[in-house]
Amino acid sequence: MAAVRNRTTVGVIDIFAGPGGLGEGFSSFERVAGSGVHPFELAVSAEMETSAHSTLTLRSFYRLLAREEGPAPPSYLHYLQLVANGQAASPTDHFRNTEHRALWSQAQQESLNLTLGIPEHNEMLHQRIESVKGGFDDLVLIGGPPCQAYSLVGRSKMGNRVGFKTDGDKRHFLYRQYLAILQKFRPAAFIMENVKGLLTSKVGDQQMFTSILRDLANPGEALGVGSSGPDSTYRLLQLSDDGSLQDVRGVEELDPARFVIRSEEYGIPQARHRVIILGVRADIWSKRRANFAGLQRASADVSTRQALAGLPPLRSGLSRRKDDADEWFEAMESERRKVIRATRVRMPEVAHELEHMQPAAYLKRISTRYVRGASAISSVLRPDTSHPVLNHETRGHMAGDLGRYMFSAAYAAFHGKSPVSSEFPSQLQPAHRNWTTGAFADRFRVQRQESCSSTITSHLSKDGHAFIHWDPTQCRSLTVREAARLQTFPDDYLFLGNRTQQYVQVGNAVPPLLARQIAGAVWQILAG
Repeated sequence: MAAVRNRTTVGVIDIFAGPGGLGEGFSSFERVAGSGVHPFELAVSAEMETSAHSTLTLRSFYRLLAREEGPAPPSYLHYLQLVANGQAASPTDHFRNTEHRALWSQAQQESLNLTLGIPEHNEMLHQRIESVKGGFDDLVLIGGPPCQAYSLVGRSKMGNRVGFKTDGDKRHFLYRQYLAILQKFRPAAFIMENVKGLLTSKVGDQQMFTSILRDLANPGEALGVGSSGPDSTYRLLQLSDDGSLQDVRGVEELDPARFVIRSEEYGIPQARHRVIILGVRADIWSKRRANFAGLQRASADVSTRQALAGLPPLRSGLSRRKDDADEWFEAMESERRKVIRATRVRMPEVAHELEHMQPAAYLKRISTRYVRGASAISSVLRPDTSHPVLNHETRGHMAGDLGRYMFSAAYAAFHGKSPVSSEFPSQLQPAHRNWTTGAFADRFRVQRQESCSSTITSHLSKDGHAFIHWDPTQCRSLTVREAARLQTFPDDYLFLGNRTQQYVQVGNAVPPLLARQIAGAVWQILAG
């Protein structure tokens, strides 16, 4: 591969892509910041969930359109405005009837709605990779194969093999598909992302993570098709720890914790800890090996307030009823008085905070207009000032939860931390059977404005109890757009599907700004 080119040279294969956080990071990476030269191009993306796939396809179209119309494509911004006004058809119905129908078709060919593990879907993916690989000098494989099935692998499935033996059990074909692409197409490098719990997972006395590393280092051997040479085996590298890429030789002696990337250490406004494995094909590594820098730690943390700067404030609503600001205000006032009575003796600081608080009934539950306020990170995530705010609508909450949110936010403002279950006054405790067991002591958690947020998870789709906004006058959980900001998705990244599906997409994604830094580490190796 040539060290310097003025066109895209590396095709990215993104599987288990979700809404495309990893792919967004790779495709937005610039060889030199501000140059407009993007060495990575999404060649194929695959996702099984239909709403995430819709989001993925629309973003693919955006990238294609941006090449023709510039980084703020007028045709795309027009569609976002239609969405904000509630006048938009589906992206497919809209764009296939415009002059951009060919680009929309191209985006649909790039982003595939596939369930890997189904033989015909596996074959469709492989055919697509085969058809596009000739257009690039190299390929890179990225993705996060679901790990739930790994912990279910029985000792009988292990047999006498060092790696996993998964024949006959469809739950494990997902992992095999990642290995199969490595073995068949021999991409120059790969990124595998997974949950931190993978590090301690065992089957009997077998450390699962050690087996995974062995399989990734030699996919052919892991799949039972024999061991091959340096053009089909991989050197595994760690991106964290001391700021340099660590060449892993003996996986048995390796400290798995050194594969953990703590996002908040790299300028992400979120304490998201994930396992990231970088693999480089052995023949490429032998030519490029040097003291490459890994991910460089940020000089300062990024706070939740900085990340959400410029987004309009909103109030919550009451669940299971038509929104009425006066009715919400009355419910808030009733709960406010209840919390004050419950805290006046034992927690006078909380009572004092709420005595001087007035619920923000004047706020809307949805707003598409930015407000004044900016920060370094919000300026990056809001690349264009003309588009509306999208995916920014609040939930309705039960009246009792309004009181608990109010209490939690006021408590956190004074104590600098969220209250645990044992600190809730008895009058505010929910009727949960496990409330007093301590199993869910931090069920109600405030995202404090002065620090980074806790891990944004797909559980946001269930309820917002662990993602309470710091302002008790708004008394609500985070919106999809606020969660997306904390995940570092740009504001013009539109999440499709219903709100529950949007929360799941955001919670399962890799932060794009972290992925962009990972792409930089990959590029420095491939470019030499």
